Amino acid sequence: MKFPLYFSRKIAFSKDNKNNLSRVIVIIGRLSVALGIIVSLITVSTGLGSKKAIKERLGDFSGHITVRSTKSNSSNNTSVLNKDGLDVKSIKTLPDVAAVQQYAMVTGIMRNKHSFAGVIFKGIDKDFDSLRFKKFLIAGKTPFFNGEGYNNGVAISEKIANDLHLKVNDSIVTVFSKADQKPIYRNFEVVGIYKTDIKMIDDQFVIGDINHVRRIMDMSPDQIGGLDIFFKNINDVDEDFPEVEKFIGYKNYAEKATDKYPQINDWIGLFDTNIGIIISIMLLVVIINIIMVLLILIIERTNSIGLLKTLGATNGQIRATFINYTLIIMVPGLLYGNLIGLGLLFIQKYTGIIKLNPANYYVSVVPVDLNPLLIISISIGILIISGMALVIPSYLISKISPVKAIKYN
Repeated sequence: MKFPLYFSRKIAFSKDNKNNLSRVIVIIGRLSVALGIIVSLITVSTGLGSKKAIKERLGDFSGHITVRSTKSNSSNNTSVLNKDGLDVKSIKTLPDVAAVQQYAMVTGIMRNKHSFAGVIFKGIDKDFDSLRFKKFLIAGKTPFFNGEGYNNGVAISEKIANDLHLKVNDSIVTVFSKADQKPIYRNFEVVGIYKTDIKMIDDQFVIGDINHVRRIMDMSPDQIGGLDIFFKNINDVDEDFPEVEKFIGYKNYAEKATDKYPQINDWIGLFDTNIGIIISIMLLVVIINIIMVLLILIIERTNSIGLLKTLGATNGQIRATFINYTLIIMVPGLLYGNLIGLGLLFIQKYTGIIKLNPANYYVSVVPVDLNPLLIISISIGILIISGMALVIPSYLISKISPVKAIKYN
């Protein structure tokens, strides 16, 4: 064992440390490390958890990537998807793609004696992933479509249901208007009520049979308005987006779920900024406190430094000894910080005790992402950066004269 590490361990675990000034300083240093770890873990886990939860909700409802005709532009009434160059089979065979489903949309107004609501009627077909949608259901069931005839069952959001005083099995009239034509009336039955916690979705979308949209929009039975593409892992979307674009044709365009709603995309981007700022602040606090601990230990053990120099120890060896000593002091703070921080995160993950207003945060419960690699990286990162930060202050040792140090009381 090298001398600096051996001697630093002897000092750290010496019983002489229990009743001196350094004890208070050590406690303060450990508390700052523990606090830094706790705040960093909570910030990173909840920040990344929120980003992931919002992206997953957007993607699971409307597809991680959506393909539409360029004629649709920003209109909610989808134009017919152009088949020139469109290769759905190749998209489905991409390794990261989990499913592809077709749809068509048209705007309308739901109304009854209580109120009315402008809606986007999203028509889906027999390839609709009902299991993916099931996570959003709070009442009833997912409408079932076999691609034949007209199914009048629809799933509406909790917001629309509350506005129109609707419940499962109720009927509701929906009016669709077309240019230069009389309004088209359809009577639907509410078979399911969903909630995504994303206002832009819950305020507008109704899930129904694609054949209704085809008839209203004068589409043929084999025409569709777009494709929803789902990936096995949402983190693969950015990487595979260019691959998807190769198979959609030049008259169609692909769009990521987050790009459909710029305000949500901007909100998600804020998480990275906030995480960076909070981590930087906590790291600065930890470094300042650890440097303070090192300086106090150097001052307190000036006699020992002088004696070590007299015995032939170099400045480098003594500096390494005190840096190791300070880092050893940090270890209990790291351990307790991780225990407390992870304990709080596990409680939130499995109980959802802390709630949020979905109108502002797009999720109703604070989500937690417990990534083992990030958890370990935070502790190791703080330890390494603190060790690097101690190098410059440790040069104070080289200024200490052996003769004066031994006389120092």
